[in-house]
Amino acid sequence: MSTVIIVGAQWGDEGKGKIVDILTPFADYVVRYQGGANAGHTIIIGEEKVVLHLIPSGILHEKVKCVIGNGVVLDPQVCLEEIALLKSKKYLKDDSQLAISLNAHIVMPYHKLIDKLREESSGAGKIGTTGRGIGPCYEDKAARLGLRVCDIIDEKRFIERLKMVLPHKSAYVEKLFNSPPLSFDEIAKSNIEFGRRLKKYACDSVGLLNAALVAKKNILFEGAQGTALDVDHGTYPYVTSSTTVASGACSGTGVGPKAIGHVLGIAKAYTTRVGNGPFPTELNDATGELLRSKGKEVGATTGRPRRCGWLDLELLRHSKMVNSITSIALTKLDVLSGFDKLSVCTGYKEGSEEPIYKELPGWDEDLTNLTNLKQIPNNARKYIDFIEDFLGTPVSILSVGPKRGNNMIMKNPF
Repeated sequence: MSTVIIVGAQWGDEGKGKIVDILTPFADYVVRYQGGANAGHTIIIGEEKVVLHLIPSGILHEKVKCVIGNGVVLDPQVCLEEIALLKSKKYLKDDSQLAISLNAHIVMPYHKLIDKLREESSGAGKIGTTGRGIGPCYEDKAARLGLRVCDIIDEKRFIERLKMVLPHKSAYVEKLFNSPPLSFDEIAKSNIEFGRRLKKYACDSVGLLNAALVAKKNILFEGAQGTALDVDHGTYPYVTSSTTVASGACSGTGVGPKAIGHVLGIAKAYTTRVGNGPFPTELNDATGELLRSKGKEVGATTGRPRRCGWLDLELLRHSKMVNSITSIALTKLDVLSGFDKLSVCTGYKEGSEEPIYKELPGWDEDLTNLTNLKQIPNNARKYIDFIEDFLGTPVSILSVGPKRGNNMIMKNPF
């Protein structure tokens, strides 16, 4: 039995979906443990691109069981749209391949409305939320006002819960934002139908996963966003609303910490961020624009251009500490080809967020068709070595292009 947690080591968008896709053939289960439809994992197979927001990336491998854990906030409409998309592409032929926790909370229409109204009224204080209702849903979870999968698949129970919760939400949007009242009938009708269609996937995922551990199965835990967006350990308040660090895999699935064997931190060879908030190594110049263009840095969920900058090793050192990262999967190294010199942040000047840079030589060679480390140009090898030495952590997987074959596994975490 092996268990591996995939965790973003930066501000998200590190390429976690691709790394999950690479490792899924070695897994029996792939489990999403936090976040919601505010995440976007992109997998490119040949000429086909598949973007998933809720369903684990492992669903593209038919022999793997995919689980949406209790720590996820589920948008039922998005989930059903993804199921339909997968089936149209000849994936998810067997419905038993997907399991959804009975305890996962449901993103309701009023969560999305509140998210939108708040952001519109925030002015200069905007966080840069995706508007998917994630934050308001997690708020209701903590306030014990949430509706869960076990509610939405039981019509009588759902109606009772909605009658209790909706007056609070209507009063909130009407009095604070002068928004029209929420329609009970409309919300009830659509979500009851969603529940009917999702019922066959709902299960006791905690029992399912712990039985898998007893049976010595390999489990891959898939996170969303990244460490710097963690609600506790990120650049608060410019963060997401869930626990994105590795420990979230335990609370978000019901698997105890003693069962975890390896934590794989995913990091781009440079740094990007979507939304507002601190970004010390950001490049608001031609170099930053070149990184954005070469890396095709556009958010998979929002379509927003990503902010780009040099690699921040101090950020990665923090990520290693709070996640207990065992090894690194370094992605998009190919994007750095063609730069004469590369800067890497090794710390900040005392009392400020101004980066201290170490300059490293660049390389011109195209990396996308390389298949082993012996083919890596000398300066690219030095760049990898510098990262490993600074962090005291090995790079176990190297991604040098967007497609399935553009990668090298130096040491398989399974």
